[in-house]
Amino acid sequence: MSDHYEVLGVRREATQDEIKKAYRKLARELHPDVNPDPQAAERFKLVTHAYEVLSDSNTRADYDRGGSQGFGLGDIFESFFGGGQRGPQSRAQRGQDALLRVDLDLPEAVFGVNKTLTIDTAVLCGVCNGSCCKPGTAPRVCDVCRGTGQIQRQVQSFMGVMVTTAPCNSCRGSGEVIQDPCVSCRGQGRVRAQRDLELDIPAGVADGMRLHLAGQGEVGFAGGPAGDIYLEMSVRPHPIFGRDGDDLVAQLEVPVADAALGFEIDIETLDGPKSVEVKAGSQHGEVITLKGLGANRIRSKGRGDLRLEIKVLTPTRLDGKQKSIFKQLRELHKEDQPRLGSRRVRGRF
Repeated sequence: MSDHYEVLGVRREATQDEIKKAYRKLARELHPDVNPDPQAAERFKLVTHAYEVLSDSNTRADYDRGGSQGFGLGDIFESFFGGGQRGPQSRAQRGQDALLRVDLDLPEAVFGVNKTLTIDTAVLCGVCNGSCCKPGTAPRVCDVCRGTGQIQRQVQSFMGVMVTTAPCNSCRGSGEVIQDPCVSCRGQGRVRAQRDLELDIPAGVADGMRLHLAGQGEVGFAGGPAGDIYLEMSVRPHPIFGRDGDDLVAQLEVPVADAALGFEIDIETLDGPKSVEVKAGSQHGEVITLKGLGANRIRSKGRGDLRLEIKVLTPTRLDGKQKSIFKQLRELHKEDQPRLGSRRVRGRF
């Protein structure tokens, strides 16, 4: 393993200005745009990496200490109190979760539907297969932490000299450095792409309900495990039917004469045409219930009901003949005079 000071041609006591000056001189000499020699390109990589380590005061100090200080008081302290996790950590990280909205019509929410949703997400890089490396290359051992992924530092405390451990800044705790990153994903192990997501929306979902798809989210950094997707249902308003839990609700507009005499009518439900009987003398606000024509119950078997609220339509424009007929009806029903009905009201007075 090459010594960074020797690569740059400087003393170990060199100042930051001297290190920068040496790097610039070598970079002008070895840069691929200036020197096409393959050996020069390899030296340029070594020079660049040496400068990255030595130009930062923290990584330079870690490099000078060799990344390890042996077994000290800190190790004894950690052996008694558990300490942190030792050894290099995986570069791979879990992908983030995503929240997506799914627009549904009311029949789709009631009966369920299969949908295809095109999403923009992160997928595994097809060139490096998540390794982050240029094909034909591999990560090399970090020369700051010597592959341990951690740096130990001596700290003076009231208990004496303590040895603390922290993730290596150079390799971010992985113990490896990618010298030749994949060109396709730029060393990320993943790329942005569109993907078709096949959805099986169960019958009975409601507006605002969320469904959980484990492992269907974006792929993590360095080919890490995919995150999850949460689907939030957004049900469009229906021109006729509303939703009340598992029940569907609607208004049935009935002319006043039909409400008095009763009739039978075919209405169009989400299940197709159904016959409805409106009994003679039906009152405004009464409810006709059609069993089992509501939404599917998502957490149990069966379906809700369809509730039709009667809305009696009182005519507002009457011609002379119609007025005469209503006057006759009023004379025939003199006992049905307008009055206050009794209604119990709970509460304290």
